[in-house]
Amino acid sequence: MKRTFLTIILSLFFIQAISAQTAIVKEANPADVASVDSIMKAVYEVISGDAGVKRDWDRFRTLFHPSARLIPTGKNPNTGVTGARALTVEEYIQRASPTMEKDGFFEKEIARRGDFYGNIAQVFSTYAAFRKSTDKDPFMRGINSFQLLNDGKRWWVVTIYWQAESADTKIPKKYLKSKKS
Repeated sequence: MKRTFLTIILSLFFIQAISAQTAIVKEANPADVASVDSIMKAVYEVISGDAGVKRDWDRFRTLFHPSARLIPTGKNPNTGVTGARALTVEEYIQRASPTMEKDGFFEKEIARRGDFYGNIAQVFSTYAAFRKSTDKDPFMRGINSFQLLNDGKRWWVVTIYWQAESADTKIPKKYLKSKKS
């Protein structure tokens, strides 16, 4: 009996290990990850859409390094303390998806300044956010700080760290105009 039980347990373990190794993982579209421009464009495309429209979160996942983090920052209106919260890609999707799909959300890059060294890039991407693609005035602006990695085959988003503009933190003029690199 003990031997049969052990055989069943070991068989289940090996089946699970084999199926984990053969799980189908969606590959990134090569056009989405070929350059800094293309991966940032893809991020903005995926999160943008009208109310009632589901986002392509599978595409979103393919843009991010396995250990990536998305980090919103801002001032707590009750305490006045500025803080940050690091989210995994999955946590971000769970947190952002309901609001984006309910209210509509379009984020458009309005300026960019980047620094590059070897296989890494740090890019300040100034954005304007709208509820509809036809809106003239944004309901919010801010800066997304992208950290990117090129592994020799493709670009990966490692982090996006952002802060929305507020009365206390107006976007400096230098970040409202793209810098040629």
